Amino acid sequence: MGSGATRKIDKRTIASKRRIMAKSKGTDVVIQLLDQALKAGLTAKYVMFDTWFSNPHQIVQISQRGLNVIAMVKKSSKITYEFEGKRMNVKQIFNACKKRRGRSRYLLSVPVKVGDPAKDGAQIDARIVCVRNRSNRKDWIALICTDMTIDENEIIRIYGKRWDIEVFFKTCKSFLKLGTEYHGLSYDALTAHTAFVFLRYMFMSVEKRDDEDDRTIGELFSTLSQVLSTILGNFILK
Repeated sequence: MGSGATRKIDKRTIASKRRIMAKSKGTDVVIQLLDQALKAGLTAKYVMFDTWFSNPHQIVQISQRGLNVIAMVKKSSKITYEFEGKRMNVKQIFNACKKRRGRSRYLLSVPVKVGDPAKDGAQIDARIVCVRNRSNRKDWIALICTDMTIDENEIIRIYGKRWDIEVFFKTCKSFLKLGTEYHGLSYDALTAHTAFVFLRYMFMSVEKRDDEDDRTIGELFSTLSQVLSTILGNFILK
């Protein structure tokens, strides 16, 4: 009887499902996890990810589940979008269009169609927004959004929230010993260790908010809410 991810486990258990998922392609696992979240009743306005998962097939699959995508576009010659009736990659689209000048937050914004009906089963509308790279002003990055109702500034603002995820992983690795505290061979114990690290981060986040957010100072928020309710009630009666 082996240990770790190769140990024989009853296929009906969650441990077995975790092992199967660990051996699957990351892009397939993303869809599985989204389906699990939706089945559990969780909802979200947007699914955000970086270039690792940003391919037309993935974006179409997520959109078919009723979720919008905001992601960073991979600058690959192999990944193309339909723009003005032609199949073009993001670099070709960027070079073919006139850029915005001045102090605008973005350089370019164009509508495109994502996916190939023959390969991906559908084709959806999206918007590509190109912005300057803060690390290298001569470079640029591209974001894609399947929600056509929001403007470019909102796309940039929402994607900026991904930085909180980067901070989360940095904190877990550097201060909460993710990947270094446990050195055993048990895959289940490793999974449990990861869960405990994430719980520590949650506790720290709650404590941080209690210390910094004025709305959490004792009964202050509740008291002010009651006072405001009374004032508004008296105003309405008058």
